[in-house]
Amino acid sequence: MQRRHLLLPLLLLAALPQSACRKEPIYEMDQVDLRPPSPNKDQEKTNEEYAAILHANLFQTALSANDLFELGQCIESIGDKELAREVIISNFMNKPGVIIPSDTVMRADIDAFVHGTYNRFLVRDPSEAERTWFRNMIEADPNVSPELVYFSFALSNEYLYY
Repeated sequence: MQRRHLLLPLLLLAALPQSACRKEPIYEMDQVDLRPPSPNKDQEKTNEEYAAILHANLFQTALSANDLFELGQCIESIGDKELAREVIISNFMNKPGVIIPSDTVMRADIDAFVHGTYNRFLVRDPSEAERTWFRNMIEADPNVSPELVYFSFALSNEYLYY
């Protein structure tokens, strides 16, 4: 009889964790599809592709194979790829032959400049919001130059993908 009294509490204790510790989720999480900056661009450029495309965008000519190899090695050796890209962009922009519109040309037709810059660097048309934002920024700040705009496009996350 004493065993019977011990068996009932043991059964209750065994059943307690299964029923008492269940919690309904308080928060539910939605699945979020993470994509690169542009949904149509999902493949990151290699160091050599980045350098070759940047040179073509700024000079409208191709880089030699030797220069391309050296730039790829330079990016790899620095380790901080963003810093390496900044140095390469700066060096390219200081070379003779770089094709950048003047400040006067940019300000004469800001919409055409913005449209051309998006097509040149990101190979797409700007959205109306992007066009408006750039127009307002250029009109509001006399220190914004075509070089600064090109520099920022070449460093943008979207520019890293094709």
